[in-house]
Amino acid sequence: MGQSKENTVPASQIEQTAIKDQQHVWHHLIQHKPFEETPPMMVVSGEGLRIKTDTGQEYLDAVSGAVWTVNVGYGRERIAKAVYEQTKTMNFFSGCMGNIPAAEYSQMITDVMPGLDRVYYSTSGSEANEKGYKIVRQLAHQKSGGKEHGKKHKILYRDRDYHGTTITTLSSTGHDQRKDHYGPFTPGFVQVPSCCCYRCPFDKKYGECEINCAKAVEEIILKEDPETVGSIVLEPITAGGGVITPPKEYFPMIAEICKRYDVLLHIDEVVCGLGRTGTWFGYQHYGITPDIVTMAKGVASGYAAISCTVTSEAIFNEFKKSPDDPMSFFRDISTYGGCTAGPAAAIENMKIIKEEKLLDNVVSMGNYALDSLNELKERHSIVGDVRGKGLFLGIELVKDRISKEPVHESIAAAIGADCMQQGVIIGRTNRSFAELNNTLCLAPALIATKDDIDEIINAIDNALGRVS
Repeated sequence: MGQSKENTVPASQIEQTAIKDQQHVWHHLIQHKPFEETPPMMVVSGEGLRIKTDTGQEYLDAVSGAVWTVNVGYGRERIAKAVYEQTKTMNFFSGCMGNIPAAEYSQMITDVMPGLDRVYYSTSGSEANEKGYKIVRQLAHQKSGGKEHGKKHKILYRDRDYHGTTITTLSSTGHDQRKDHYGPFTPGFVQVPSCCCYRCPFDKKYGECEINCAKAVEEIILKEDPETVGSIVLEPITAGGGVITPPKEYFPMIAEICKRYDVLLHIDEVVCGLGRTGTWFGYQHYGITPDIVTMAKGVASGYAAISCTVTSEAIFNEFKKSPDDPMSFFRDISTYGGCTAGPAAAIENMKIIKEEKLLDNVVSMGNYALDSLNELKERHSIVGDVRGKGLFLGIELVKDRISKEPVHESIAAAIGADCMQQGVIIGRTNRSFAELNNTLCLAPALIATKDDIDEIINAIDNALGRVS
């Protein structure tokens, strides 16, 4: 276990809390049967990259809240105070009206997103992506002259990307195990190949291919009929699908294909957004300007619920063309998109990133971490590939480097458990694919130091030595 600390919660309260949790809380992504004998860890406090449990155990969190969210770290009093002051003054009104923090943050965020001008607020990444899909579908109807079905309604998605947990966002997700038992799904979503060079779907080698993964998108658009394809949704770096970085040519080619066939380019920045990769957004590494960008997680670093669907002014103007048509506006609402806590927290979150120069820290610490992982790869043959950008890194585990046969999911789980015993929490691809739940994931807060990185790498090094 992590380093033992004196209990911060009385033993009687710990026991009572555990009973309440076991009797009433339905946890995320957990099979509850084992909890009947072993209660789940109860997190009670955090500071920087460190969290503490109700029993006083302390852990270094190398995945920013387990789901890549707490970008500026735990214990940021100024964000908590900003939320308190704002909600004390004005906590909520429907998003059909304006409020001060929403207006202020919309200016702040679009200032770092040239070519994108309009911010639609909601509360989760799934919801933000759903808004993007609804925009595409409504535009298809409007442009088809009010026919029963909007012709340009299809949405392409990549086979290892993840876009959310609702039925429709699962319809655009390439994780078979996450989708299992939830069908039938929303029609009109079409899968395209991944851009994973390590496991090229075309059995090519980077440098000797024609970026077939991008060319395949054009082929699928032509097969489906360009007049029916409205958008493509892509993660700039595939997150839960294995931390997959695209070849540098990929996104410029995709952007050109989209332009050629009048297909909107929707970039899902729910994980990469707000500095995770060393730029404000992951797509900014590739010199493209999307039509739609969605974000959540790091927008407020988990201090309040907020997500944004950001579009170009051109898309926004499409919903203003027919003021006499009562159905021409974007007919959507998100109740808690009108909550002021989210944008109030997001403003302070962004100020912290700027004032502390955290984008620079992500670049320097990310390079240091990547170099350290490559050294680790030299020592452990179970490591097949190391990849990522900034403080968003993946370690793919294999039985054999020549065949690239993936290790069983249980091996990755055992390595994660070993790191936990050492006081370090890492992530992994989890119950997503039949065979490719074999990537360890690192996404520490943007404030990570060299000492933090060393502690993370040492824990993984030790675990690999013991488990493999």
